[in-house]
Amino acid sequence: MAVGKKEISCPPSAEGTGLSDADISQKNVTYFEDHPNLAYSWTAGQAMSRFLNELKNGKLIATKCEKCRRVIFPPRIYCELCYKPIDDWVYIKDTGVVQTFSISFIDPDAKPLEKPVIVAVITIDGASPNMGIMHIIDEVEPEKVYIGMRVKAVWRPESERKGTITDIKYWKPLEG
Repeated sequence: MAVGKKEISCPPSAEGTGLSDADISQKNVTYFEDHPNLAYSWTAGQAMSRFLNELKNGKLIATKCEKCRRVIFPPRIYCELCYKPIDDWVYIKDTGVVQTFSISFIDPDAKPLEKPVIVAVITIDGASPNMGIMHIIDEVEPEKVYIGMRVKAVWRPESERKGTITDIKYWKPLEG
């Protein structure tokens, strides 16, 4: 038995007709055009909003899970390990340890930088292990940065703070 090829085609009535710009401009077809003036508003959420407000005040804040006994940074309102709601807040230090880092010789647009940028994940003192943030390290030569280096936040002047993570300009090595 030979296997043949069967050609399937649509009937002419099912093929459809393309629209041209003239069909639309001459109103040959029904269409609806609207230009709504919409205003958007959003929230960072309960935990992140408080975190950002505290940054504006030059402080780091975390949440504490009473069940797990963990200090969670950045703060969350639910513990991702035990799923318990968290409503305990604690201030933590603006010092920490470089957990890992990368030295970038290009900016976000892939343009060469005159001076390389050091981007690090920093575990924050007072928070539970492996709780930290990614930020910039400065006031140190790239070849002198190392995993385990102690660092301290360098804050923007109070008048320049906006309640963003960039209220911390960068982190610098701690002497001693």
